[in-house]
Amino acid sequence: MTTTVVRTRADAVAERLPGAFGIGLQRGALELRQFFRQRDQVVFTFAFPVVFLFLFASIFSDDVEGAGITASQLYVPAMVAAGIMSTSFQSLGISIAIERDEKVLRRLRGTPMPPAAYFLGKIWLVLVTGLLETAILLLVGTTLYDVDLPSDATHWFRFAWIFVLGLTACALLGIAISSVPKSGRSATSVVVLPFLVLQFISGVYIAIDTIPGWMLNIGALFPLKWMCQGLRGVFLPDSARVLEQAGDWEFGRIALVLGAWCVGGLALCLLTFRWKNRRDG
Repeated sequence: MTTTVVRTRADAVAERLPGAFGIGLQRGALELRQFFRQRDQVVFTFAFPVVFLFLFASIFSDDVEGAGITASQLYVPAMVAAGIMSTSFQSLGISIAIERDEKVLRRLRGTPMPPAAYFLGKIWLVLVTGLLETAILLLVGTTLYDVDLPSDATHWFRFAWIFVLGLTACALLGIAISSVPKSGRSATSVVVLPFLVLQFISGVYIAIDTIPGWMLNIGALFPLKWMCQGLRGVFLPDSARVLEQAGDWEFGRIALVLGAWCVGGLALCLLTFRWKNRRDG
């Protein structure tokens, strides 16, 4: 009888406890509060792509022959794609590596919190910051560089799935690469270098038609190139597609590549993610 009463009370307590999704929401709110309290990090995260957009759009502002756009307009969707990857891949790759090095992950793993709640919290963080970064860059692009926002539902739908798939793929890759640095101090160097290289060979800083073919082929193996191409197809007129490597936006291929990276990124996370450093056993 006593055992039955104890078990009933335990079941009642378990029913009152929030599930992984509820804890993930709370964890996400905590992640956002921690992020916005660090003012220097907030300013750097949101200002960095805007500053680079201003610099490149100011230096290269001539009309693009045969495309019906200016070079500055070409940079806007590319910088939006880079901003999405910055708030997901770069942000998670560095922050998780630091949390692991400071044994934050090890302590969290020892709590009753479901592991999924930790990752849900990170997802909420990159979703909110990614949306804010995108909104800021589009505001600058429409205000200063005459980029037109889509006027039909088809283009907005394309933007939505490119944003979701791109953000998901880059976030998963950020979680996976966080296991590469041996310490939190080396995380920035390990994560920023490949991201910087990808920006140059994926059409963010340099127009696609001026990048050597072998570099484009390497860039095509990763999500950033396809995010840039897809967002150009959303925010630029159809006349600009002649600048692409295939002479077309290739939305179907973009969806396949980004979807494949979501699956591949998840597999990499499952295979590589660790709650503690190698030296801790």
